[in-house]
Amino acid sequence: MGLTKPFLDKISTDTVRGPLNLITDVPGVSVGQTTFNSGTHHTGVTVVRPTNDNVFLKKLPAAAHVINGFGKSTGLVQINELGTLETPIVLTNTFAVGNAETALVEEMMSENTAIGDTTGTVNPVILECNDGDINDIRDIFITKEDVSNTLHHTGKSFDEGTVGAGVGMSCYDLKGGIGSASRVIKIDGKPFTMGALVLSNYGFLRDLNIYNVPVGEKLDAFNAEKKQKEKGSIVTVLATDIPFNSRQLTRIAKRASVGITRTGAFIGNGSGEIVVAFSTANRVAHYPKTELTSQAAISDDKIDRYFRMTVSVVEEAVLSVLTHATTVTDRKGKPRLSLHDALQAYQDEHHDPDISRLQSQLGL
Repeated sequence: MGLTKPFLDKISTDTVRGPLNLITDVPGVSVGQTTFNSGTHHTGVTVVRPTNDNVFLKKLPAAAHVINGFGKSTGLVQINELGTLETPIVLTNTFAVGNAETALVEEMMSENTAIGDTTGTVNPVILECNDGDINDIRDIFITKEDVSNTLHHTGKSFDEGTVGAGVGMSCYDLKGGIGSASRVIKIDGKPFTMGALVLSNYGFLRDLNIYNVPVGEKLDAFNAEKKQKEKGSIVTVLATDIPFNSRQLTRIAKRASVGITRTGAFIGNGSGEIVVAFSTANRVAHYPKTELTSQAAISDDKIDRYFRMTVSVVEEAVLSVLTHATTVTDRKGKPRLSLHDALQAYQDEHHDPDISRLQSQLGL
């Protein structure tokens, strides 16, 4: 899905969108979501399954990068120590991390009876944002069963915007949520894919800039309760079948910050920006048969175009959040406007040709 119109901010010129324009364009990757959106409950779960086989037994090269660490994620320390991912990735709200971790551990133990018995434990990866402005987060609503059900129902196609873990999230003080995009690149004549999925809950409206249109400055009049501090977050999951090693994936993950900020954000003191990147190439056996291994890898001297690819796919994923999200009435009975509704309300009064053009460019 991603954006339905051509992406105009082409920092990456030698790539094209994948067929779905979703993270699931990467072979083997699937996504599942559970959504709660009624009353005071505006929350949910989003799961990224990195492979369609047993990822504990055949781990993936991976890296985690903390851009700003105001967050409560689990599993990042071991990813960066060992350079591998061995579980699906679960996204949810901050206070659901505990239930999500238990559910993911139970799922992995059911698939691998040796865990905690004849082999070591498992490193569950849970990523979170605080949806407490819109959702009644004190009512710890997400259960282990919700997470388990989501883990068991993943697929290639999924919705974006006000869904899954993104139901109660904001983006530039507008409605935020889940967004995704993908890019395909040719390497030695063969196609390879990179996909991004973001859980977007960050930014000041006044800073929002899309395709060089100062959207935030124009819409700021609709933002009656202007926040004084940046207390949001954005979680980014990057998936690829390009054969990067874990060190290179760290470098790739760092470039996500550029895609995050190209729409105007600055990454504040109270914001949690976390990136997890993995490659489905170069699998790492849990029970290796030999001590020596060999892995294909991209030459670092050729890596700049993959940095550009990363920036492009993350930026589009953020814009996809804004274009797909729908207005939600928050736990206090106030609307959190979508970009679509906010632009339309602005146009009803101003008939701004720049905004008209932007609406067309974004397919709103």
